[in-house]
Amino acid sequence: MPVNANDPRVRRTRQLLTEAFYSLLEEKKNIYSISVYDIAARATVNRATFYAHFEDKFAFLEYWMTEKFESIIHKRIPVDAKLTSDNLQTLVQTLFDFLFRFRQYITLGDRQFEPLFETAMQKKLYQLLLQWLCEADVEGISQESMEATANVISWGIFGSAVQCSRDPQQEKSDILIKNVLEVVTLNLAPYLEPT
Repeated sequence: MPVNANDPRVRRTRQLLTEAFYSLLEEKKNIYSISVYDIAARATVNRATFYAHFEDKFAFLEYWMTEKFESIIHKRIPVDAKLTSDNLQTLVQTLFDFLFRFRQYITLGDRQFEPLFETAMQKKLYQLLLQWLCEADVEGISQESMEATANVISWGIFGSAVQCSRDPQQEKSDILIKNVLEVVTLNLAPYLEPT
């Protein structure tokens, strides 16, 4: 039976598990060697409790990356922000910065988790863009069209950021961010609120 993510006990347990994982990550300096047993023991919960919240280590890591990425975004963009040119620029810059730093800390053994982490980040980017598009006051645009727009734009931004993070030359990344913003802003023009 799925847990209710809004239940305070669930949030508290997940916070314990996440803090335990961070602590282990600081010690071990890699993700691949941290087991479910290690996380549960450090969080002072049993493995059954871990599995009541997460199907496996991969589900936990996806949750961890989603939470980490979301918290970074919300440090720079308020939760109730609207789709403006400034917020779009901050979002794109945040993603590029996050992926650049993420690559610096991932070890060779951790590369197996990259697709999982990238999928979690792209999903969060898609959800935020879709939320902004749905909140925009634009008539005559269907939900399907907004979903397709959010999907294409999120993958375009994300793919550019991944490509840049694999060859991180600052002058190239600044130019790429500028080009991505031009294309994205042009395509989202009907949705943008004035700043």
